[in-house]
Amino acid sequence: MSHFLKPALPALAALSLLNACQSNTSSSETAASGTAADTSATAASATGGQKFLAKPLIKEIYTADPSAHVFNGKIYIYPSHDIETGMPENDNGDHFAMRDYHILSMDSINGKVTDHGVALDVKDVPWAGRQMWAPDAAFKNGTYYLYFPVKDKQDIFRIGVATSKSPTGPFKAEPKPIEGSLSIDPAVFTDTDGKTYMYMGGIWGGQLQRWRSGKYDASDPKMQEPGPKEKALGPKMARLSSDMLSFAEPVKEIQILGQDGKPFLSGDNTHRFFEGGWMHKYNGKYYFSYSTGDTHLLVYATGDSPYGPFTYQGVLMNPVQGWTTHHSIIEKDGKWYLFYHDTELSNKTWLRNVKVTELKRKPDGGFETLNP
Repeated sequence: MSHFLKPALPALAALSLLNACQSNTSSSETAASGTAADTSATAASATGGQKFLAKPLIKEIYTADPSAHVFNGKIYIYPSHDIETGMPENDNGDHFAMRDYHILSMDSINGKVTDHGVALDVKDVPWAGRQMWAPDAAFKNGTYYLYFPVKDKQDIFRIGVATSKSPTGPFKAEPKPIEGSLSIDPAVFTDTDGKTYMYMGGIWGGQLQRWRSGKYDASDPKMQEPGPKEKALGPKMARLSSDMLSFAEPVKEIQILGQDGKPFLSGDNTHRFFEGGWMHKYNGKYYFSYSTGDTHLLVYATGDSPYGPFTYQGVLMNPVQGWTTHHSIIEKDGKWYLFYHDTELSNKTWLRNVKVTELKRKPDGGFETLNP
């Protein structure tokens, strides 16, 4: 997840207050920041009594970027954990200074949500510097794997992996990041043939634009995405090795195409990839969904291979309250659900709360657009 301050397109200006990523502060955090429950009344006042599609799953801490999975019939949610640091907002997202991960679980949609406490802390990752952003998880070989982006000690985002015999942790981090990994927002997908892939990337504060040459470029502190008439940057992906701890192949860029078969340009920020990719499969087709970032949409594209190319199909969800948006999609008991976040509890874009709502599929396998 990346988090920034640039304005949305004029056509979306009326919606710009309705975009979001969310988080909550725990009761152990500073009294000045308060708990999520403490701030919810203030947030309701600030939003003018606005109605929301769903309610926060948890109020005791601020959570965002929910990666949801069904393991052994139970739903586990791997979110980031927002905290109040008092840092000023900026385009690099320095105010998103998360330091650990809490894992949530629920037996069913609308059921009781359990917070299993800290599963991994930045201080327990040998190579980590700061900012533990949106994670994901997978299960294979009798082991649970937690994949997480964090800046190394040179302030470069890498993807790390930690393991546990329990889906709720605690997780033990590997001593080094995954070789060849970069940027943010790992999303891990296991295909029906048992092969597992990681998708990753986010521009602006997510640093994806700094890897255009194949090596990290730290020369320009204001380096952003390509010019508006240039081809948009695509997310990166690679197949994971059988031990789930490394890449089995070189990292590749995914192509996302318009209905005309042409790649999107960087200036087309209602369609181009920004961050927060997610992959799922339905009726033999691959669905890659993602956030458009500064226009605050969740959109999706489809393809015939986990490597793409993927053809844009439409909007999954219109802007939420807050700046960022990030999601995951699961099937449970024959229904499809979208996990996402907004800022209902805090009305602050860096203090978010996770939510879930049902997705309605159209006869062609696509989705009806949600209004959060």
